Amino acid sequence: MTTLTETSVAGNDDRRDNNQNNINAFAGRNTYAKIDQKLMVALDVDGTLVDHDGHMTPGVREAAQAVVAAGHEVMIATGRSLNATLPIIEKIGIEYGYAVCCNGGVTLRLHPGLENGYEVIHKATFDPAPALRALRERLPSAKYALEDADGNFLSTERFQDASFGVEAVGVDFHTMLEATAVRVVVFSTENTPEEFNEAIDHVGLAGVTYSVGWTAWLDIAAAGVTKASALENLRLRLGIEQHLTVAVGDGRNDIEMLSWAGRGVAMGQAPAEVIAAADEVTHSVFDDGAAHVLRSLL
Repeated sequence: MTTLTETSVAGNDDRRDNNQNNINAFAGRNTYAKIDQKLMVALDVDGTLVDHDGHMTPGVREAAQAVVAAGHEVMIATGRSLNATLPIIEKIGIEYGYAVCCNGGVTLRLHPGLENGYEVIHKATFDPAPALRALRERLPSAKYALEDADGNFLSTERFQDASFGVEAVGVDFHTMLEATAVRVVVFSTENTPEEFNEAIDHVGLAGVTYSVGWTAWLDIAAAGVTKASALENLRLRLGIEQHLTVAVGDGRNDIEMLSWAGRGVAMGQAPAEVIAAADEVTHSVFDDGAAHVLRSLL
């Protein structure tokens, strides 16, 4: 494990030196020369580009915009749903390219000529009923929400969250069982994270992919669907070699992505198992860790 600094980037110094000769200096510039060697750069949002209040610092925003302007394939890879992802895409200046939402469940193509500037090119759906029934039996007081194939959110217990990007519609649990899902979210305010994790382990979810968040929060996607699976499809589509991939993240839903990347960087505040999956550790989100990584690409 290597701790990232501004001046020393593990396994990347030679490439960085070569690229630096072809790119204008980072500080104070608005235009950048195009690079000779294009990287595919996948960026988590919450806990990476923004803090847990949703705030992105000027340093992170400017560093991300600089890497986009330099010509790298920069893409958001987030657990957020589409409408909660679009403002981040706009903020860092991505007009052309791709984005991964819903932990790999939805992939977007971005182009200013498209209606609203994007189109959905892939959506992985699944039957949520078996997982929901098993979880409800073990966690009867938890809140449940589901994004359906049309991008609507259905929820119990008046469950709303900024990551949904739309206002959830209150429904009964039986209605949720009949829906086709892209993403299922479970949140408990009555269990500690330890109790919640124990309950998830006891359920033994099958036929889906899931990750547990910082608190008593669970995200569920279709079997085999992760940020990494969606990014690999995009890498093949773009024809970018594996060693030219970079990923930055902080959560358990980033573990596969960090392992997949040629250069996986964990945020400083990430849990131990996330750090173990990474090649490097940067500063925390509170110290602009993502900006340090992004500047190293210039």
